[in-house]
Amino acid sequence: MDLRIEQTASCRNALPAVALYAQRAEILAARFACRLQPFGRCLYGIRRRLATAGISLFTAWLFVHVMFGANGLVVYRQKKSEYLTLQKEIISLQAENESYPQAIEKEAREQLHYARPGEVVYVAPPPPPRRSTDTARK
Repeated sequence: MDLRIEQTASCRNALPAVALYAQRAEILAARFACRLQPFGRCLYGIRRRLATAGISLFTAWLFVHVMFGANGLVVYRQKKSEYLTLQKEIISLQAENESYPQAIEKEAREQLHYARPGEVVYVAPPPPPRRSTDTARK
């Protein structure tokens, strides 16, 4: 198998054409740079103002996010007031539970099957499900 590349006449003619296009590309790039140079100077002159404006916008966005975001200060205050309300409710329910110890013991024995030390609890199995007496006729 021969993998050598042979130069053809078209390849020999292409090299001067590429050189010509390279010269044209350099000329276009120089023209483009000349046109952009005043814009670059202007931008360089106001770079501090642009940086200050960017930092100011970022600071404003950060302030709004901290105050009104998903976990912002407004939401934090709402959650804190809800927490304090729930704490008051818990304290009142605990005080109510302490005033009825017999009722708590009764519920613990019936529903949770708790027992005092030394006691034995016997639990009856649940009744079997009823079978229907109605049968389908075919």
